[in-house]
This record gives sequence, C-alpha cells and structure tokens, in this order.
Amino acid sequence: MKIVTSVRDMQSAIKEERRKNKSIGLVPTMGYLHEGHRALMEKARQENDIVVVSVFVNPLQFGPTEDLDSYPRDFDRDQKAANDEGVNYVFYPSVEEMYPNEPSVRVTVKDRTDVLCGKSRPGHFDGVATVLTKLFHITLPDRAYFGLKDAQQVAVIDSLVRDFNFPIEIVAVNTVREADGLAKSSRNIYLTPDEREKAPILNQSLQDARKLIEEGERNPEKIISIIREIIEDNTKASIDYIEIYSYPELKSLNELSGKIIIALAVRFSKARLIDNIVLTIS
Repeated sequence: MKIVTSVRDMQSAIKEERRKNKSIGLVPTMGYLHEGHRALMEKARQENDIVVVSVFVNPLQFGPTEDLDSYPRDFDRDQKAANDEGVNYVFYPSVEEMYPNEPSVRVTVKDRTDVLCGKSRPGHFDGVATVLTKLFHITLPDRAYFGLKDAQQVAVIDSLVRDFNFPIEIVAVNTVREADGLAKSSRNIYLTPDEREKAPILNQSLQDARKLIEEGERNPEKIISIIREIIEDNTKASIDYIEIYSYPELKSLNELSGKIIIALAVRFSKARLIDNIVLTIS
C-alpha cells in the first residue's frame, strides 16, 4: 500500500495504472475509518483491480458553527484499516494541497439539497460536490463507493455524475450497523454511555415504520408521527427532522408509493446522528 500526499503524484500513479488497463475503485472518506468504511473498501476490492481511499477532512463542507476542528482524526488507525482491506493507494492530501488558492470556480448544487440535512446546512453539498469533482479528476475512478447512511449525499452525487457526464459508476452500499442496530458513525464516540444505550431506538423507530408500511399504511404524516413518538418516549434527544420523500429525487409525497426514503436526524448532548431506510412500495 502506498501513501500519496500530492495531487501530482496521485495523478501520475493513476495514469500508470491506467496504462496497464487496470480498473480503479475510489472510496472517498474524511478518515477515522470504521466498519462502514471497511464495507466500502471491501466492495471496491471485489469489483476493481486497484482501490484508492482518499482521507481528507474537507473544510468546504463544514459550516461556521460545525465541528471541523474537533472532527475525529487518526491517520495511523486509517492506514491500518486501509492496509487490512487490501487498499493499493491512500490519498492523504493537506488542505493546502487540495486548495492552494481561493477557488475561482465552485460547484453549486441546486436540486435535492433543500430537505433533510441540506435544509439546515446551506452550502454543505456545494462543498461535497466541489471536493468530489476534484477527487474524480485526480483519481479517474471507474467506480466510486458511498454508504447509504448518507443517502441524501448519494442522491446529490448521483445528480453530479449525471449532470457533468462523469464516466463513473456510483455504488451505494447499505448502512453498516452495530449489533444493536445503531448505524456506524465516526461521531458515535461523542455519545455518553446512557446516550449510546438509547441511540439504537433510532433504527428501531425506522423498522417499526417499515412494518407499518408493509401492513398497508400509506399516510406519510402518520408514519412521521409514530417515529417521533417512539424517539421522544425513549430518549432525551432533540429531533432535527423526520422526513419522507421519493428517492433519489427527494420530492414530497402525499401518499407513499414507489421508491422512498424515511430519514431522521437527532441531537444528543455532543453528537448529531442521522439514519434512514430506503424501500420500494409496490
């Protein structure tokens, strides 16, 4: 496994792999790799000759009051995880390497961003789209791998790739969970012991919603009300949102049908957690 810190060296290495007709899989991350990232790396390893993992905490996607400085970082741990999963290259650039000058061009996302996390994080997905555009050009992947825990991000990336004609297949991998159902997240370390004990209720509320839909419920407001009641009755978390939309279009629904997403975000004392399920209603 090679650690690459410069854009030029990364591009040179990829061009050499391309000359050998090797397929490239990219796993973009902000580091502090956990089992969810390992699932992406494993999938990439299965489907490509060469796997590149980028580790870059992208400042453009953090708002002024968000946790950029305190975002967990542990590159030694990240190297070990990537090496264990058979990764070929870890691209680990500095902020100065990725953004040596104030960008004269940025990507602005106009659709699929005014709901869910995007509603309370203006400019967040502009930052995501901008850094991914750079990473796609630097690593020239055939496939890029993302977790469905951040399902809105996957929907935005789907638009980015389609609108800009990137010759890349976006592979969405199911959310990896703890044994008790809590979605794996780098921010789980911020939970107190009591909060960690209660946090699996987020997934449980979504599974209860799935069961209601399977039993025939089609009213989105009723589903949302039940999820809210479950979370409020079983945790002290503050609910940011509970929303249901078509997927990946992220359009409002008066009645549930087709492919949908049920998504939520809650705030514990020091951690904001998100979760969702995507399902198809026939």
